[in-house]
Amino acid sequence: MEPSVKRTADSLGIGVATVKRVMADYNRDPKLLDEPPKTRGRPVHAVNATHQEAVRAYIRLANKQGKYITLSDIGDLLKERSEKDLFHIATLARTLNRWGFEFGKGTRSQHLKEKDHVIAARQRYLRKKRDNRASGGDTIRPEVYLDESYVNKNHSNDFIWYSGE
Repeated sequence: MEPSVKRTADSLGIGVATVKRVMADYNRDPKLLDEPPKTRGRPVHAVNATHQEAVRAYIRLANKQGKYITLSDIGDLLKERSEKDLFHIATLARTLNRWGFEFGKGTRSQHLKEKDHVIAARQRYLRKKRDNRASGGDTIRPEVYLDESYVNKNHSNDFIWYSGE
């Protein structure tokens, strides 16, 4: 082994094989030293802290209104704010945890869990049912119940994003 290779490796704190590989690459193409180094590892996908207050306000408003909020909703909010910033869902989850948000059981009341169109459909049904009944208890048209819908208002996700502060 050449003493200069060993001394270079020792002084830089790298392996002899690395020094030999760099020297071989340079001998093949001396212009490689002018190129910027290739980035290794995972790309940086950190959500900028400038979005923090907007996300915080969005989550608080959604919690106050009893809306179910997902990471996709937050991603859509960030996309509206800045078209060039696109974040993976796992990155958003890590960022929200870092910002002090927690994902867990919320304290929403049952009527807030249902979607607006389900509530409206139930109200329409109950109005038709009330209109069908005369004041004496008789019905204008017979009411027939065929089957259950197997839809339960509790078949929804109880976990939401909320501020852990």
